[in-house]
This record gives sequence, C-alpha cells and structure tokens, in this order.
Amino acid sequence: MKDIVRIPRVLLPKESVDMEKWAVIACDQFTSQGQYWLSLQDYCGETSALNVIFPEYYLDKGDMEERIQSINDYMKKYLSDGVFREVEGVILTERETAYGHKRTGILLALDLEEYDFAAGATPMIRATEATVKERLPVRLKIRENAPLELPHVLILIDDEDKTVIEPLVEEAERSAPLYDTDLNMKGGHIKGYLLPHPERAIEALRALSDESRMLARYGSKTPFLFAVGDGNHSVATAKLLWERIKPTLSEAEREMHPARFVLAEIVNLYDKDLIFEAIHRVVFGVGESFIREMQSALKGDGHISVLYRDKMYGVSVPAVAAEAVKAVQDFLDDYIAAHEGTSVDYIHGDDYLASVAAEKDGVAIFMPVMEKRELFPYVVKHGSLPRKTFSMGEAEEKRYYLEARKIV
Repeated sequence: MKDIVRIPRVLLPKESVDMEKWAVIACDQFTSQGQYWLSLQDYCGETSALNVIFPEYYLDKGDMEERIQSINDYMKKYLSDGVFREVEGVILTERETAYGHKRTGILLALDLEEYDFAAGATPMIRATEATVKERLPVRLKIRENAPLELPHVLILIDDEDKTVIEPLVEEAERSAPLYDTDLNMKGGHIKGYLLPHPERAIEALRALSDESRMLARYGSKTPFLFAVGDGNHSVATAKLLWERIKPTLSEAEREMHPARFVLAEIVNLYDKDLIFEAIHRVVFGVGESFIREMQSALKGDGHISVLYRDKMYGVSVPAVAAEAVKAVQDFLDDYIAAHEGTSVDYIHGDDYLASVAAEKDGVAIFMPVMEKRELFPYVVKHGSLPRKTFSMGEAEEKRYYLEARKIV
C-alpha cells in the first residue's frame, strides 16, 4: 500500500482569501450553459480557482492558447504572491449539497504507476469509463507547463462494511476545521479536517486489497482497490505527463517526483449520500427522423424517454443500464459520424436537459441510472464502462476545486 498512496503536501488558500469566491465547480460541468460560467466569472474576481482551470464550455470559443497561458501565469502568480499555506497530511472532507446530501472523503496522493487507462489493463487504480483521447491534448497542454494541480477527481473504494473513512469522522471533528465555507452557485457547503492519525486510513485501505477478499468479492485475485468515479480524463492527463517526464529522471528521482502522483479525494461507494445519477444526452441538428431511426435501431426489454419540441417519445433499450448506455452511445457515435452538422452534449439533471434542448432546438435523451453495487463487478468482468454511464450526483454536487498541490 505504501507504494500506491502517499500522504500529500496540500496547498490551501490562506485565511485572508475569500473561500466562497476561491472554490469553483469542476471544469466539465455546464458545458452548454455559458451563462453559468459568465455569472461565476462576474462573481469570483481576481483571486479564484476559476483563473487556473479551463471550463470545457470555452473549448470551441477560439482563444485556447491565450486561455492556457493565462492559467499557467495565474498559477505562478498565486505561488509568488503567497496566496497559499501548505499542510502536510490527510484531509477529511465533509461536503453538504443543496440537495440535502452529505458526502465524506479523504484526500490522498495516488501513484500513477498503479494506474493505466488502456483497454484491458488491470492495475490497482482503474478507469471506470472509456477514455476519449480527443479530450486529453488541451488538458495535457495546460499541465505540461503548470506548477500546480487542483483536483476535482473522486476515487471510489468498495467498502460496504465502512472500515476506511467512516471510523475517522468523529476523531477528525474534535479539532477545528482547516476550512469551512459555503460554495458558490448552489454548491452547498464544505469543511475540511486534518486527520490526527492518517496511517489508520492507509492500513484500512491495505486490508481492502487482500487477495482473499478480492477473490470472494469479484471472483478474481487481481488487486483492484480504486475506481476513478469522476475526473478520469484528469487522471489520464497526469499519467501521460508522468510517462513523458519519467525517462528524464534517475531511479532515485522517480521515486519521489511530485508528477508521479495525482491528488484525489477517496470516497466510499457505499456512502449513503453518494448518489448515482444518469448522464443524459442532447443531440443538436436533428429532428423527428433521427428519433424514428433511433427507435428502429435500438431494441431490448428496457425503456428510455426522448423529448423533442415538447413531445415525448419512447425508445426500447437493453434492460441493464450499462448495456443500454452502450447501445445508445454506439448509435449516436455512428449517426453523428454519418451526418454532417450534428453533435451531442452530455447533461447532468433532468431540468437542465430539458432547458438546453428547448433553448437550442435539440433532442433530449433521458438515460437510465446504473446501480452502485454493479460498478466494481462490472469493471472486473468487462473493463471500463461505456462513456458517460453515470454521474455521482447532480451537476452542482460535483467536486469543487479548492485544494492544490505542487507538481514540479
């Protein structure tokens, strides 16, 4: 276990920084809702994590090089201006969302040597969905010149008996929190506590990876401890950069180089407030003929709904959620490749889906929800899930960029 996780050195904004303006939602949210990002920009000001991330809404807006340069410049500015304080240790986070959920996790540095997003790979840290390589170049271009990383990565552990995170909460809450702030744009509230005995968490994680437990739970002795729940492309980007840096280092330098690790929040799959939600699709440049073709192409004992111009349609799909998502996604990929001027976006939340479809005259596809207990066994048996199979909560419940870590 010592070779898989490390106790990180975490950078937090100093007490003088307005944390509600500092912390912002993950970059891959609200990708079709520009007003969200414009409102956030108006609110946040000069000292904010918004200045050191690349919201995916802006990917096709034509100022990519300037935006990337600005991100790297702001990172260096925040370091030189003394915006951060450094904390060495494991932070326990408590996130309360506007939907009444409370998610608890711990921040650890994970060894990228134990992660591989290639199809068929079976490392200790595994991707849960297929990696879209086209999404990596921009992220890599940012990271290759960045002195910092800010994580929105959520890593899942399969801990039904609640042996790792849950026993730490009471002891952590006896001390004053490192941070305690509301989150902007209906993000809820978050607290972070420094764990007094982080080794207990590491020992409990080690027990989860026991061979006999692996065999009993999954029918395989191959160690599998961490599943990337959110932020797979961020982890994949970190891995690519590490593979580029590694050949330039000596053996001794490789052991402790900060780029070898990625900062992530570890969350128990069985946290009662960790809710799996569907990731819906909205298709642009299509109409009723697209829906008829979809109805003809897809079959199964399951059912999904499709909305177009205030009219609801039904489509048959496989009954198993992951198989239904694969069938829909394969159809969309083939259709869009064959029809110029069509495109798809991925939307969290029924209301957001309907509003985006109405605003942009798109076809809204309401996707099925995957059961949490299916995740680890499915990945063991089949490898990664189809792209965009599930979301952990609604869009506003996604992880906010708050902590940072030096990677150079």
